[in-house]
Amino acid sequence: MRAIPLQPFENVAGYAGEGPVHVAIIMDGNGRWAKARGLPRTAGHKRGADAVKRVVNSAGSLGISYLTLFGFSSENWQRPESEIRDLLGLLRFYLENDIAELVANGIRLNVIGDRKRLPPDTVALIENAEARTAANMKMVLTIALSYGGRQEIVAAAQDLARECADGRLAPEAICEETFARRLFTAGTPDPDLLIRTSGEQRISNFLLWQLAYSELVFTDTLWPDFGHAELEAALAIYRSRERRYGAVTK
Repeated sequence: MRAIPLQPFENVAGYAGEGPVHVAIIMDGNGRWAKARGLPRTAGHKRGADAVKRVVNSAGSLGISYLTLFGFSSENWQRPESEIRDLLGLLRFYLENDIAELVANGIRLNVIGDRKRLPPDTVALIENAEARTAANMKMVLTIALSYGGRQEIVAAAQDLARECADGRLAPEAICEETFARRLFTAGTPDPDLLIRTSGEQRISNFLLWQLAYSELVFTDTLWPDFGHAELEAALAIYRSRERRYGAVTK
């Protein structure tokens, strides 16, 4: 598998307060939300898409500069074909209808993951959305689609191996910074905070390298019910913690 890396970006407006600057979210619970109401899973995904719009707006108002959402994992391709078709249909709908709102709000869109597995028309919409929002600097919204953390690390290792084999890079020159520049998220600071909804307490192959020192917050709220108040509550938990990065505080 050869995934398409995210192009680096710079000079995005930072947050001068208590942070976090970068929040990542595993959006979980659409299916359970629908099942609890006797609705098809499609209804849960539709409400989940509405929650994305709600949280993107809230993140901007709360001073978050980078928001990364786990939209569709590499493992999700194992789901029923009808559900995958519905999910991709929702994605295309919002890429066609909501990009103008991102442009107006100064939000830059980036999509990370293996685009080769996505339909060509979906890839074309993604590329158009990225191009139209490329100059926006208020916030960077990254959506992980057909994404897996292990696959991302393997792709980065393959890139480095090719450079070494071609004589363009000495093995001893490889360090954490060199490796990070080959990841899909090159140019993006690591998440300060990871939020996972629906009560599950695992990271599910999401941003395995980047989450090394992130604070983790798990909430029982299902993703379709997640909004401004829940995001504020997660930020309050984050700000109550002391981040030591392995050091001992005095």
